[in-house]
Amino acid sequence: MIRNDLRNVAIIAHVDHGKTTLVDEMLKQGGAFREHQVVADRVMDNNDIERERGITILAKNTAAFYEGVKINVIDTPGHADFSGEVERILKMVNGVLLLVDSAEGPMPQTRFVLQKALELNHKVIVVVNKIDRPDARCHEVVDEVLELLLELDATEEQLESPVLFCSGRDGTASLSPDHVGTDLKPMFDSILSHIAPPEGDENGDLQVLVSSIDYNEYVGRIGIGRVERGQIKVNQDVMVADYHEAKTPYKGRIVSLNQIEGLKRVPAENAKVGDIIIFSGIEKITIGDTLCAPANIEPLPFAKISEPTVEMTFAVNDSPFAGKEGKYVTSRQIRDRLFKEILKDVSLRVTETENADSLRVAGRGEMHLSILIENMRREGYEFAVNPPRVLMKEIDGKTYEPIERLVIDVPEEFMGSVMEKMGTRKAELVQMAPMGARMKIEFLIPSRGLFGYRSEFLTDTKGEGILNSVFDSYEPYKGDIPRRSNGSLISFESGTAVIYGLYNAQERGILFIDAQTPVYEGMVVGMSPKSEDMAVNVCKKKQLTNTRASGSDDALRLVTPRKMSLEESLEFIAEDELLEITPKNIRIRKQILDNNLRAKSVNRKK
Repeated sequence: MIRNDLRNVAIIAHVDHGKTTLVDEMLKQGGAFREHQVVADRVMDNNDIERERGITILAKNTAAFYEGVKINVIDTPGHADFSGEVERILKMVNGVLLLVDSAEGPMPQTRFVLQKALELNHKVIVVVNKIDRPDARCHEVVDEVLELLLELDATEEQLESPVLFCSGRDGTASLSPDHVGTDLKPMFDSILSHIAPPEGDENGDLQVLVSSIDYNEYVGRIGIGRVERGQIKVNQDVMVADYHEAKTPYKGRIVSLNQIEGLKRVPAENAKVGDIIIFSGIEKITIGDTLCAPANIEPLPFAKISEPTVEMTFAVNDSPFAGKEGKYVTSRQIRDRLFKEILKDVSLRVTETENADSLRVAGRGEMHLSILIENMRREGYEFAVNPPRVLMKEIDGKTYEPIERLVIDVPEEFMGSVMEKMGTRKAELVQMAPMGARMKIEFLIPSRGLFGYRSEFLTDTKGEGILNSVFDSYEPYKGDIPRRSNGSLISFESGTAVIYGLYNAQERGILFIDAQTPVYEGMVVGMSPKSEDMAVNVCKKKQLTNTRASGSDDALRLVTPRKMSLEESLEFIAEDELLEITPKNIRIRKQILDNNLRAKSVNRKK
């Protein structure tokens, strides 16, 4: 059976190339909203962090209608750290729209997601987006995409993919960059003509591959997947099996069944081959499971998700301020929350340690783990994390480390400082190409070489540089890379920071705190320009005397402290430091808080 009334398509691209904005226009022109209905920008980014940061973190399903055909559209993340989301949802679709920025061209994540789509033999529609940019270079970008397809061993059919020129913001598409379209009709027509409709045996035994998991307080675990064979109904008994694990199939019942229309989940009595469904009622359902007919248990293989490359330790907070700001502070609460997260995030790994108060959490990158940390602190969790470290591999007795493909886009005058920093971080130059007054430089660099570099890079390029990376491969260990050249300013005693103490401390380096901030011994309050750590007394008050000049304290001027975000703090912390995470504050501290004990520990290491 061929479902000519249905198409399943995913939109894949590098971060900031305009996927979510284009989906907005597809929904508007695909009849998902009433006429004159007020709709927010980036309507698919419904998570607070997604809206604040302007990025997509979770893949989301929606559906538009065109000429009687339902088009299921999946908006995917563009950031490399969330590529696990992209890998698993590609199993639900028959084709992809590959979005490429008309000025930037293919970027590291473009290569990664396109490679995954080609491996599954999906049909591709190339969409050159943002053609209204003043620095657009549409023809060159099309050539770059074709070169990328050749590099990735695309089939002849994939090399002849249709190319569209689009402005997602204006909701227009055309077949030529020289003629701006009036609507997205050419894109919808290309989807119908080029993307294959789903097909399968409607009367065969049921097979549904679960590609995503949601959670609801009222109904519990919710599975999302595509019907590969047969039909599924409400109250139907099914067997749940896994192709890759030798666990015993178990019985379940479909309590509720929904399909997507626009942005709404619409209840359905049944669904058939090709339909993307959302169901509840099976408590232990996980990503990669297959729902089968009880009479014929045939689980389907699931895409192997790439392994994590970065690890951190999450531990119970043991600082002097522990338990004052968090709602969930015990090791059991933190453990339960982390194990709940891995049920819906396939690229995350959580393992126990010898210490009952800590767990090792591995993910795709610093941002992947920082989003988890941010979500947990917003939910009321309080804990401490150590600096991120890369996961090494032992192959034939040699140590191998993860290597990132790094693309840097900078004005020519900043090339010198970038090349110098890349040299010290063991990066290998792959290629360099001019783009007007800017240079596009590609490197292969150890993942640990990027720790702490992003903020340094923005300083070196005066905010004009663009830096993107994606995991490439494992290569033999490249040798030592210095993590940080600056030392820390450490609070000498516990108390409250005062203006007089901060005024004297700011001569030693850059401060992170304001006056009246509570501090404790061993807490990092600033950054020293020297490589050694330095203890400062920010709680020191002015010695009182008999004679005081009126207004002398008012004359003390403090430099505005540097307020660091969660990602900047994770990049900053040294090997002997921890990041204390609470719902209200993010504090950097030494692992050994006592100044005397810490000094002895440093001397022993020397």
